[in-house]
Amino acid sequence: MNVDCIELYVSDLEEGIAYYRDGMGMELLWKTKDSAGMGMEGEVAEIVLQSERRKMDVDFKVDCVEEAVAKVKAAGGNVVHGPFDIPIGKCAVVRDKWENSYVLLDMSKGRYTTDADGNVTGVQQEEK
Repeated sequence: MNVDCIELYVSDLEEGIAYYRDGMGMELLWKTKDSAGMGMEGEVAEIVLQSERRKMDVDFKVDCVEEAVAKVKAAGGNVVHGPFDIPIGKCAVVRDKWENSYVLLDMSKGRYTTDADGNVTGVQQEEK
């Protein structure tokens, strides 16, 4: 398990991209209608700007969401939502014993592919 991303709310996606790209020096990795992945130099994790939910989330990348959910439950946590399908794999929202919520996701379907402007064009399965 590692940190996949920190999701931050922005009211205007293009303005958020400009702020984090031009002002903070991050690289636009991908974008959709309501979210964008911003890369930090030398880091595995990314910042995901999103305009749907007024809250910050932390996403942990796991090999298999179903197995990770089972571990959360066995440790005394619970599932808030999911597991459910996302374009790149599966996802679940979980809560630990102290009421901290976070997202688990796997990339079992692959990684986003993008055009020259960073717009998501599809998903490509990774070689194993």
